[in-house]
Amino acid sequence: MKIVDIRATTVAMPLEAPLRHAGGAHWGRFIRTIVEVVTDVGILGYGELGGGGESAEAAIRGLVPYLKGHDPLQLEQLRWKIMNPTASLYNNRLQLHAAIEMACMDAVGKFLNIRACDLIGGAVREVVPFASYLFYRYPGEHGGGETTPDEIVAHARALAQKHGFKTHKLKGGVFPPDHDIATMEALAAAFPGHGLRLDPNAAWSVEQAIRVGQAIEPLNNDYFEDPTWGLEGMRRLRQFVRIPTATNTVVVNFEQLAQSIRHDLVDVVLLDTTFWGGLRQAHKAGTVLETFQYGASVHSSGELGIQLASMLHLGAALPNLSFAADAHYHHLLDDIIVGGKMNYRNGAMAVPTGPGLGVEIDRDKLKQYNAYYREVGGYAYDRDPGRPEWHAMVPESRWADPTQR
Repeated sequence: MKIVDIRATTVAMPLEAPLRHAGGAHWGRFIRTIVEVVTDVGILGYGELGGGGESAEAAIRGLVPYLKGHDPLQLEQLRWKIMNPTASLYNNRLQLHAAIEMACMDAVGKFLNIRACDLIGGAVREVVPFASYLFYRYPGEHGGGETTPDEIVAHARALAQKHGFKTHKLKGGVFPPDHDIATMEALAAAFPGHGLRLDPNAAWSVEQAIRVGQAIEPLNNDYFEDPTWGLEGMRRLRQFVRIPTATNTVVVNFEQLAQSIRHDLVDVVLLDTTFWGGLRQAHKAGTVLETFQYGASVHSSGELGIQLASMLHLGAALPNLSFAADAHYHHLLDDIIVGGKMNYRNGAMAVPTGPGLGVEIDRDKLKQYNAYYREVGGYAYDRDPGRPEWHAMVPESRWADPTQR
């Protein structure tokens, strides 16, 4: 089996409501690029990466001369062809590789009639638990408008009733720190025994993060995710806060992972099948974490069904998956896979049983949401539609004036 072509299609997928975060907002839609590896035996493999448009599609097409004729089973060669470290100084291809590797693993799995997780050691579980992902939201056509602690609790109740979530993650940092403390306390009171997480996207100074961490220490916290920026900031925080710390921003490659373990900087690393450069790389990082007895979980970066399938295969193969995975998925109104959105049951999702990633593209949906992208375009993740003159700073310095938030 050989690669004969690689196609890329950008889609915009509408959300229930715009999602606010410390660095800006998702403006009521996710922009994703769907990648298709075409093989000489007629098998198509599917991958996905965040963002899109002409530049992303051109970057994928630009790799066709490198990969035409490549055997998609040769995944380590693929990594070196795309992510050669000296070439990567000049062209960061990490997420491009992630999507193409995802598609190759899908194609190989279909060819050999095995699942993607079988290419990284096989499944140790067939169901992956997930957390609800709670955002302060702007009003949208299908809901949203949550600002107060009570409104976030009501939103969490609706999600728990619908999907069975038993862990709840708050995307904080939008309002002053005391607001997030109050919201976390309200969630703890509303869901006794459920796990909690707070992620302000590294918006706080170390001192602010210490104060928040100490305030929420009595709650049933899984971990305290990226409360401040940088490995040194996380190291300082751990001296004063007893909640396990977690990151998906400052440990996203093996050099950072080595430093974090060597100097005992972060407790839990959230593994992303795109940020780490692919499903295999994320799994390899998980085995390193297992060796040194650090926690691992699966991170979400605004996935549609193809990337979600890769997350499920990662979760299936990680022996040290100690926590429920993240997913933005319940915020989507639709998906581009056959059969529509995958379903949660009792706060968890089954690993796909079909070969490869176990999902197929719905061609009509791909066409529909590509047309929707051409209609509405992209958006700036680090800008906020409700605050057109605002821009993020790390750490945020303007909470003295709440009107700025």
